[in-house]
Amino acid sequence: MTELNRALARAADKGIISAHQVGDLEAYLAERGFGFGPVPADIAADKADAALDGQTAEDSEQPRFIRGFHDILITIGVVVVLIGLWGLGGPIITLPVILVLAEILVRRQRLALPSVALTLALVHWVGTTLLHFVSDQADTWKPLIYALAYLSAFPIPLALFYWRYRVPLALAGLVLSIALVAVVAVLAALEKSLGIDIANDNGFMLLPLTLLVGALSVFAVAMRYDVSDPQRVTTRSDTAFWLHLAAAPALLYSLMGLVFLTNGGGTWWDGQAGFGQATAAILIVALFMLVGLVIDRRAFVTSGLLSLGGAIWTMLSQADASLDSYVFVAFAAVGATVLFIGIFWQKLRRIVIDLLPETMTARLHAAP
Repeated sequence: MTELNRALARAADKGIISAHQVGDLEAYLAERGFGFGPVPADIAADKADAALDGQTAEDSEQPRFIRGFHDILITIGVVVVLIGLWGLGGPIITLPVILVLAEILVRRQRLALPSVALTLALVHWVGTTLLHFVSDQADTWKPLIYALAYLSAFPIPLALFYWRYRVPLALAGLVLSIALVAVVAVLAALEKSLGIDIANDNGFMLLPLTLLVGALSVFAVAMRYDVSDPQRVTTRSDTAFWLHLAAAPALLYSLMGLVFLTNGGGTWWDGQAGFGQATAAILIVALFMLVGLVIDRRAFVTSGLLSLGGAIWTMLSQADASLDSYVFVAFAAVGATVLFIGIFWQKLRRIVIDLLPETMTARLHAAP
């Protein structure tokens, strides 16, 4: 086995390239005169197993932010040391440490999970630090102006962090923060131009509508990253993963807001939700599960589980079932739904994909 073989194998282990690409690269280089030594039987078996693992990874949603226990160990150290330094010196001493650790662990060593932890640490630092400056204005500013001032601080630090370290979560956070700023700015503009108070009943419908538009925008950006990497072998797929993780609940609860506000405002929690609301919620959750199957993103399944449980709870309570019955029936139904979709995900997705036109599915992650 030559040094080139070893280099390609190490690249696959680190997630730089997928396991199935190793064989393609070896064949490509062999055609151009690069020699490869004989591969021992045990190494050949390992490569076969790696290829199988690579195929399994291609058939599933597997973001590359955990590449081994080394990443987990380093991340634990990052979290613990930042908590300790925050308690000792607050934000003044924490930010330089975040940046130094990012230079070492992200820019030089390219560790995936620590990059996620450091990105979240930066978001926490920005949010906590800004809260110290704007908290005095909470009583004098209107809620939307206060929220706009607070959220406007996030895009620039996230943009600089992504520009320097190329962390997918930072890019997703940048897109999400811009969307949040835009949503709040539109709401503030509507409130001022229409002379209404969004928090009152006469204008409260604008909140889920505006949030729905913003969530659709984030979803559109996520799909743009998804279709640009249908094989999911680059960091664009990881960016899409984080964006879908944010877009799915935002879309779901903006639609749920429309359902509840157009039907008296009753919710699961106050026991005033009606049978019609429960039915609409189940239909929305089913639609989200279908979307998740089409684009191969499980965030659209998990985001609706709470609402599914609430809808089942409401239907059973409307049928005068006993509390002991409908609580456990709701849990069992949600759990069975999760297990069914999880176990048969690939088969269900293949059925759905086969029903769609090829012009639509050609740019999506391929079904096995």
